[in-house]
Amino acid sequence: MSKEQTPSILGFSPTNSNKDLSDRDNWGKNQFPNIFPIGLACYQHRQDIQPVYLTLDSDLDVRKGNVSVTDIFGLPPFSDNLYYSFESDYEYYRPYVNGVLNRIDLVTEEIKNGLRSHLRPIEIKLTALPDNRAVDLSEEDYGSEIVVRPDTIVYLALSIIQLFDSEPEKLREHLAPVCEIPNIDWMSVGDVRPLINSLKKCIDGILLEKIELQFPYLMQPIWKTDGKSISLEENCFDIFMWSNFAFTRLFMDAPLRTSDKISRRNRTIVWLARMLYEYTITGKLDYQHIIDDYTYNTKNDKAFAVSGAVTNPYMKCDELTTPRVTKDALKKIILNGGEKYLSPERRLDAAVQALNISRG
Repeated sequence: MSKEQTPSILGFSPTNSNKDLSDRDNWGKNQFPNIFPIGLACYQHRQDIQPVYLTLDSDLDVRKGNVSVTDIFGLPPFSDNLYYSFESDYEYYRPYVNGVLNRIDLVTEEIKNGLRSHLRPIEIKLTALPDNRAVDLSEEDYGSEIVVRPDTIVYLALSIIQLFDSEPEKLREHLAPVCEIPNIDWMSVGDVRPLINSLKKCIDGILLEKIELQFPYLMQPIWKTDGKSISLEENCFDIFMWSNFAFTRLFMDAPLRTSDKISRRNRTIVWLARMLYEYTITGKLDYQHIIDDYTYNTKNDKAFAVSGAVTNPYMKCDELTTPRVTKDALKKIILNGGEKYLSPERRLDAAVQALNISRG
């Protein structure tokens, strides 16, 4: 197969990624949701359509603006010096952890003089709009479900730790009033549940101290369908980018409901606080024991999940109701018959294949 015939995604070359797109496996279930957003981002850059940027303001509210794809990746997306390293660990966080640092969806790197240096750690969540709960609502109330992995919280904690690298004592000052309460069993629901609102205040104080240093962290491309069908709307794609601080609202704003349980979102507050505090004490983060030990009778295969009813208030805007990229753009994003490598049993794959984009 010649270079011109090799299935590809806009922005990819044979040498700028650890994904060989001529290999069908790299278009699979856990691959395409990460590679397609890069092509979409490159297309939006070329069309001067900046992703919507969700940031946290000094009132702890999520604000909408825009951010360039260059700022997201750390280099212009078509730069010869930009390299996409998928499912990799971010080298600048390694000194903060005990043992091996787990991987994140994408690390962008700069190639210079034959060497590669890390630029950005990016979590990617390709989400359908609307989700099942929102499908019967009006379009302006549509939202997307986001499922968050424990590793996403680890990288969030490390992004904060790095900001306090030269002053860990300040980080401890915020957390000590709660984390140093004597005789607390941090594995006990009964002991920990009454502390959750206080832990929220500790974390909010930490974020406010470094509010000017938040950065693009979680890329959430959306793809919009006609209700529950696999038919893409005419205007169907866009990218929302959450800063590391804005992302915290997805679990920090969770109410502490009247019960004797700790919800997954409330548990995430505990995880984050304990990760930050442990670093201030030991100088290293042993995140795995926190995730494994502080379960509160709930499985820890995921940190939490939020429905479109939760995400909509943060994301609600014209770009959510009418995404700015049309389905016709697919033929400029998925190249040389790449859609034939997709699996029709998956909803987005089927929607793409149904358009016969290689035939124009």
